[in-house]
Amino acid sequence: MERAIDRKAICIFAATGFFLEADTFYTDEQVLQPGTKYVLDADGQIKEQTVNFKWFHKPRDISFQTALDEFTDLFETIVQEQTGSNPVILPLSGGLDSRSQAVALKHMGADVHSYSYSFVGGFKEHKISEHIAKACAFPFTALQIPTGYLWDVLDGAADINKCYSEFTHPRQMAVLENLKQIPGEFSLGHWGDVFFDRGIAKQDAHLSELGLIYKKVIKKSGLALASALWQSWDLEGDFEAYLKSRIQELLHQIPIADTGAKIRAFKSLYWAPRWTSVSLSFFEAAHPVNVPYYDDKMCKFICEVPEAYLADRQLQIAYIKNRNPKAARIPWQGQMPYNLYTYQNNKSPNNLPYRIRTKLKREIEALLGKKYIQRNWELQFLGTKNETHLKRYLNEPSFLDFVGMDVVTNMYDKFKHDDPVFYSHAVSMLLTLAVWYQKKEGSKITTYKENLKRDFESH
Repeated sequence: MERAIDRKAICIFAATGFFLEADTFYTDEQVLQPGTKYVLDADGQIKEQTVNFKWFHKPRDISFQTALDEFTDLFETIVQEQTGSNPVILPLSGGLDSRSQAVALKHMGADVHSYSYSFVGGFKEHKISEHIAKACAFPFTALQIPTGYLWDVLDGAADINKCYSEFTHPRQMAVLENLKQIPGEFSLGHWGDVFFDRGIAKQDAHLSELGLIYKKVIKKSGLALASALWQSWDLEGDFEAYLKSRIQELLHQIPIADTGAKIRAFKSLYWAPRWTSVSLSFFEAAHPVNVPYYDDKMCKFICEVPEAYLADRQLQIAYIKNRNPKAARIPWQGQMPYNLYTYQNNKSPNNLPYRIRTKLKREIEALLGKKYIQRNWELQFLGTKNETHLKRYLNEPSFLDFVGMDVVTNMYDKFKHDDPVFYSHAVSMLLTLAVWYQKKEGSKITTYKENLKRDFESH
């Protein structure tokens, strides 16, 4: 019997990059919710469910120093509980979340092997990571994300994440075999940037709760793709109105008055489980995974800390400076070329010399034919070979029948000729849907390499 596809849910997936709440590709299947204990019957139906954790907002009247002391004790306790005496694999970036973990693991004397990766032709993020590793005396491995790796691993990636997130965001598949060779368990910094920053950016303070969520979750070209699919499938009503009503209903269910805290809770309830957590499966394909910021004790702590202390990464910055000043003096990628002691100077005219130097360098390299790579899709979608692979999936006849040929043609043409940055999300989501549809149909799309081999053997 053919299962009923939930086209409305897929439209939201296309717009945001993640399924909302319990939605899946099918109307007869739902995802269990985080922070909830379930009892299922023999048919897999829910008999009982108990919520273990509910988001709240009751900030205590404490000093920043008290909040910092509590964070230090709590964070290091959680990291210790999760890692135990096991060897730790630590992915390092140029930011603050993994740097905080590095500092904690160094303080604990853990057995750590760190690594980082950079895009071929892009910013050398692994250079910052290597400096952090040296400051903590960790062994370090530098990896590169190569051009066109996606097509060799796409089938395996789909088996891992079941097509519940687009394939050009998680870079782990490019280096999965390398990661399997490193012994230990991962300690990952996912969601630290959401917990330890403002719930609302200063420039967005005038927006409504719905407006804030809507602005945050809708991807570039996501609305265009979702609306096109909605029309192609002749769904009742208007997609944008449907999405806003879904979001508003979920917001109403969060009993928090403070807007910033409410937005953080919404992200943690609906974005983290259906987007961030899906990508954890790529790490789990190599080794067990630990996520300190996901711990219930950390969630409770966030609910009780004044918003002013969470803003602007203050607690993480103070923690790193206190525990490991050497690590704090290494540049912060988001505030280049400044570090955790000097980042406040990242404003004009102080930062003009650095900005001018980097712009000139990129322009010179562009004249020499060296394109500066900032995003994974640039390595996987651009160029003749990549285009051949991509079109093989997007132009598969049964998939075109499913989504509508006009939808695919229009989005890809705009990606190619109008604005590749803006329409890259739409193309990536179409690729994800094409792979899912292929898996659903039980078919296999012939790859570029397989076609070359077939043509060679036929001659």
